[in-house]
Amino acid sequence: MPDSRLPPPWLLPLVLAAFAVQTDDFVIIGVLASIASDTGVSEAAAGQLVTVYSLVYALTAPLWALLLARIPLGRSLVVALAVFSAANLAVPLVDGYPALMTLRVTAALAAAVVLPAALALASTLAPPERRGRHLATVMTGLTGAVLIGVPLGTWVGALWGWRATFVGCGLLGLAALVLAARSLPAGPVEEDDRGLRELVRPLADRTVAAVLVVTVLVVAGNLAFQTYVAVVLAELAGVTPALLAALLVCSGIGGLAGAQASGRLVDRYGPLRVFRCAVALFCLTMTAVALLWLGRPTSPWTVAPLLVAWSAAAWAVPPSLQSLLLDRAGVRAAAQSVAVHSGSVYVGAALGGALGGAAVSASPGLVPVTATVLAGLGLLFVPRPRSRDRGA
Repeated sequence: MPDSRLPPPWLLPLVLAAFAVQTDDFVIIGVLASIASDTGVSEAAAGQLVTVYSLVYALTAPLWALLLARIPLGRSLVVALAVFSAANLAVPLVDGYPALMTLRVTAALAAAVVLPAALALASTLAPPERRGRHLATVMTGLTGAVLIGVPLGTWVGALWGWRATFVGCGLLGLAALVLAARSLPAGPVEEDDRGLRELVRPLADRTVAAVLVVTVLVVAGNLAFQTYVAVVLAELAGVTPALLAALLVCSGIGGLAGAQASGRLVDRYGPLRVFRCAVALFCLTMTAVALLWLGRPTSPWTVAPLLVAWSAAAWAVPPSLQSLLLDRAGVRAAAQSVAVHSGSVYVGAALGGALGGAAVSASPGLVPVTATVLAGLGLLFVPRPRSRDRGA
């Protein structure tokens, strides 16, 4: 008899798909100078490859979820992975910035299907009592991309050129495709005859809208700090780039642990209680950083545990919010709700970057204050779900 504690085989391609998409989104940062030099554009223009990717994803993920609502999630995932892989593997075949931008847009269009489909499959295929931990497991693919994928892609680019970095992302996508085709359960194909109004109705619920607003606020708080963490730590504790890399690895490990713990706790105590605890820990951590700023300089070893706690709290939030959303929208609307939720994450990231930039221009010490205020607003306005959450 198989051990029920082991993750099901279909979960691995979903994690790998999340890892590939997230790595592909951020890996450009590590090879930005090489791309700019080879394509004859400024680094600012090369950086727009990241901005356009994120915008295309945010705008099209909800649209794809509606257009593909009558196609089985597994089939959508496999086809999107094929397009994603092809867009990355074709990078060595093109020259010039416009052609590269076209491939990045194509990859983003496919990614806007891949990640929501992976998360929706994790929620619909999982037994209700294990939904939280399966969602958290897929989320570790995103954390792992930041911790492993981006540094590895940067190293590959340094050895074999920046085009090899994209080829690597394409190969990751192919591996996820093959595993998904072999391990995802086929299941019965049910005809979905819902019209547009029925598809959108679960997303028009006030509680669902509130969860999306809370997502924007909490993600904005996290990204306000994350985007400018190097500036804050340099003035707060004299953290050098080399030491920052080590600290970020430690915080990444904390993030992995936080996501996994969140999934298990959601299944045991319900998403609302886990969300409140995670955001409370995030706010306490940011408040501690702000207080340390008043007595700066401080030791990097004083900051290190705070960074681990910050990352663990930040990565504990997504599984709880996704579970809250699915509780209210219903599993039948999983694809649509997860896609809209993914779009709200990118909106929050853009807002956090903008507000964090304004804060750091005034004083880097205001960055953790801004993060605390934004996340605290999310904590105040989180709705009370009407179903499964035992922490209500």
